[in-house]
Amino acid sequence: MKTRIAIAALALLAGTALGSPAWAKDKVIGLAVANLQADFFNQIKQSVEASAKEQGIKVVTVDAKGDSATQVSQIQDLITQQIDALIYIPAGATAASVPVKAAKAAGIPVVAVDRNPADAPGDTFIATDSVAAARTLGEYVCKVTGGKGNVAIVQGQLGTTPEQDRDKGFTEALAKCPDLKVVAKQASTMWMQDEGFNIAQDMLQRDPDISVFFGRADALALGAAQAVKVANLDHKTWIFGFDGDVAGLKAVQAGTLDATMTQTTQQMGRLALQSALELADGKTVPAEQLQAATLTTKDNVAGFIEKHP
Repeated sequence: MKTRIAIAALALLAGTALGSPAWAKDKVIGLAVANLQADFFNQIKQSVEASAKEQGIKVVTVDAKGDSATQVSQIQDLITQQIDALIYIPAGATAASVPVKAAKAAGIPVVAVDRNPADAPGDTFIATDSVAAARTLGEYVCKVTGGKGNVAIVQGQLGTTPEQDRDKGFTEALAKCPDLKVVAKQASTMWMQDEGFNIAQDMLQRDPDISVFFGRADALALGAAQAVKVANLDHKTWIFGFDGDVAGLKAVQAGTLDATMTQTTQQMGRLALQSALELADGKTVPAEQLQAATLTTKDNVAGFIEKHP
C-alpha cells in the first residue's frame, strides 16, 4: 500500500515539474491555513503559492490565526467564491469537520494537510507519518539517555491528528525502555513557545528531577529549553522537539535542542497543490499520503538549514 502511495506521490510531483495541463490554468484553489505564526504552516503556504505561481494557478489564502470559528467563516467565504478545490489545515479539533462538510456539500474536493477531521476526512490526507517519526525519536531518546530518566512531555493541541499520532509513536518507543518514566504531561492550546516555557516551568517547580523534555513541536521544546535554563538545574536535561522548523533546526545546531524530527514541508505543499488540481479534474488520488520525517541532530542539521526539504 505504501509503495503505491509513494508512486502516486512521485507521479503527482512529476506532473508539477512538467507544468500543469491547460485545463488547470482556469482553476482557483483555496488555501485555509491554521496559523501563519507557526513556521511549519508558513512553509507549507510558501510552497503551495510558489508552486502555483510556477504553473500559473490562482491560490486564495486565508489565515485563521489559530481560531476555529474564524476558519469556518473564512472557508464559507471561499466556497462563495466558487473555488475549485480546498487545501485545508484545520485550526484545531473543535469544529474541524464543519468546513469539510460545507465544501463537499458544494461539490468542492478537500485536501486535508497535517490534520484530518476524524468524522469528516478530506478526499486525501497529506501529513508526516507522525507515529513512525515519534517512535524513531523515542528510540533515539532511549539510546542517548542510556534508557534512564524522568520524562516530561509538553503536548500539542489535544484532539488534533499530530498530537494523537506523536503520542502513540513515542509511547510505543518508551514501552521498550521502562526505566524512562513519564512523570509529567500537559497540553498546550496553540503549540507556541511561550506555552512551552510556562508549562515546563510549572513542571520543574513540581519535579526538579526531570531529565528529559519532549516538546511535541519545536516551539514547545524551545520554550522548555528556556525554562530549563532559568531553573539552573544541577543535572543534564535532554530536550527534544518535533517539526524541523527553522528556529528548531538552528537550536539543534547550537545545542539548545538535542534533536528534532524534520518534516518535508516544502514537498507537502507541492503535493497538496497537485492533489487539489487532480481532484478538481475529477481524478482519484490516494486517501492517505504519508511522508517520512528525518531524525535531525548536530550531525546532519546543516543540510536542512541550507535547504529545507
